[in-house]
Amino acid sequence: MSTRAEGEGPGRFAVAETLDRGVYALFARHADRSRHDRAREWYRAADLRVGFDRYLARAYALSWLVGLWAAALTVLAGLVVPAGWLAALAAVAHDGLPLVQRLSWPALPRFPVAVGLGLLAGWLARRGTVRLAGTYLRWVASARRAAIERTLPGAVRYLRALATGSDDGRTLLGQVAAADAYGETSAAFRRVLNRAALTGSLDVGLRRVARDTPSRETLAPFLLKFREHADQGADALSQFLEMESRMLSHRQARARQRAEDFLELVAELFVVLLVLPALLVVVVTVLAVLAPGLSEPVSTPLGGTTPRALLAYGSAVFVLVIGAGATALVASLQPPSAAPPTHERPGGLGTLLTAPRNPASAAVVAVVPGLAVLGAALALGYPPARATLLAYVAYGLPVGLVAVRRARLDDAKDREIRDFVHAVAGRVTLGRPLADAVAAVARETDLGELSDDVADLAYRLDLAAAPPSPGAGDADQPDASTADGRTAALDAFVESVGTPLAEQTIGLVTGALELGGDPEAAFETLQTEVGRLRHERKALRSSMLVYVAVGWTTALLVVGIVLAVHGHVLDGFAQLSAVQDAGGSAATTALDPAAVDRARSGRRFYWVAQATMLACGWFAGTAARGRYEALLHSAALALVCHVAFAAAGVV
Repeated sequence: MSTRAEGEGPGRFAVAETLDRGVYALFARHADRSRHDRAREWYRAADLRVGFDRYLARAYALSWLVGLWAAALTVLAGLVVPAGWLAALAAVAHDGLPLVQRLSWPALPRFPVAVGLGLLAGWLARRGTVRLAGTYLRWVASARRAAIERTLPGAVRYLRALATGSDDGRTLLGQVAAADAYGETSAAFRRVLNRAALTGSLDVGLRRVARDTPSRETLAPFLLKFREHADQGADALSQFLEMESRMLSHRQARARQRAEDFLELVAELFVVLLVLPALLVVVVTVLAVLAPGLSEPVSTPLGGTTPRALLAYGSAVFVLVIGAGATALVASLQPPSAAPPTHERPGGLGTLLTAPRNPASAAVVAVVPGLAVLGAALALGYPPARATLLAYVAYGLPVGLVAVRRARLDDAKDREIRDFVHAVAGRVTLGRPLADAVAAVARETDLGELSDDVADLAYRLDLAAAPPSPGAGDADQPDASTADGRTAALDAFVESVGTPLAEQTIGLVTGALELGGDPEAAFETLQTEVGRLRHERKALRSSMLVYVAVGWTTALLVVGIVLAVHGHVLDGFAQLSAVQDAGGSAATTALDPAAVDRARSGRRFYWVAQATMLACGWFAGTAARGRYEALLHSAALALVCHVAFAAAGVV
């Protein structure tokens, strides 16, 4: 059996490769057309792993498949749709379109009309697929440009610190390329070094990446200027990096201000789009008492329903989509310095042991209580939808609480990092070695949650600075061993702290010391960087708390409005309808008694409100600290909504 499985893999790959070659032979000629010149520019900026000709050939092949599928589906729909629907649609088109309403045509046979519409739909689908392939390249290029512009200022400040120890362009770019904290900028520098290795010239690598990068206004001019100043010596390069870092910092501050202004608009639009569906459902429910047509049954592919039900559940789906979109937009607008840390889950038993302090581990362990609540709710007779919602609450609350606990621990460490850096910098400025300075800070300063990490760093640095044993080798080997040990100690300290601030700041010292830079200058730059990043994070956190309040206020407002309408307005209509039934024809108000069903309306109100709770919770949690806290806020709001509706007797 294993032999056959091994033989099937290469066979499948061979078939896929053969199909790919056939697709390339059929459609690669389209890549030379002038209408794809813009897509070729987007392709170079997107930096995909596949060639442009092959990418476009695959897009054309997919477009034919989509076009044939759309054409067949349209023809089939035209043949099975009831004739009355087609006649009504033709009447609307005839009476509504200008000029056409003055014309008259005989009734056309169904089959030719269906085929004609199918051909039109297939052509539009095929063209739309090719256009979407080009649009995808533009999206990828735009995402890369945004990522570069967010991370380039920090990378330039890192280069400035590294320039105190070396003026070799390859070495400086290599240090930034190896740093994960600078994201897409590090990837761009790696491409520069790869091109330089292939061509044998760093200038060629810089020019080619500057030509192909999507960041034409920031990274491209920086790379070209870096090439010029690197050839002029260490002083010219250091001055250029200092000036460039200031200019990019000002540009980043302006971009951040624009993002905050845009986020205010997003929050206002978010509130409107979430409140309106709930109000619309309430109004339609009330009007259905006076408009019996809203309660008339209609047939759908999923079964019979009413316009009121379609509107209610459609509004719930709309609210969830708006919430997910607003959440993704908020996450994309946050700068990298404010992004939550990426938690890695250990394997095996470590997942269970680290669950109380690691959200990634808690996200796996919390599946157990979620499934337990789901089974208990189904056993107690809850409907499947409500049981699933309760399971979501049981899953999201513990994961979110662990995330908040870990975030507070990280915040405490970030606060102490600033004091730690200032204390070490003061001792290094007085001429003390780095190991002695860290050891003195560990003994004399109370750093709270950071104390254990600093003590471990002092121990590692002391081992790295220990004199070599007799007969260790030549005189240069101890210095290299000490430098490697010091770098390893600082890297272990950054990994132990585990916060983005530690990675972005302590890495400055690590890289500078690796290149033989002046520790005093490195720590001076580090103090500035720590203060700037801390200020940015505090300012951003304060501004984001406003959107947390917006999410909670909107959610609770919707719950209050819906419960008030259900408890008072619908109750009044139910009593009035009962009076009409008792009075017969003597009643003066024409009400539909079947339209006032408080239990049915309560269920619909409940689901619209719960969809609003989830959307508001996602928005508020993402604005606070990321996706794990989004679970906490959405689960908490869903629980509040359930308790409120249950206490009011609605569910």
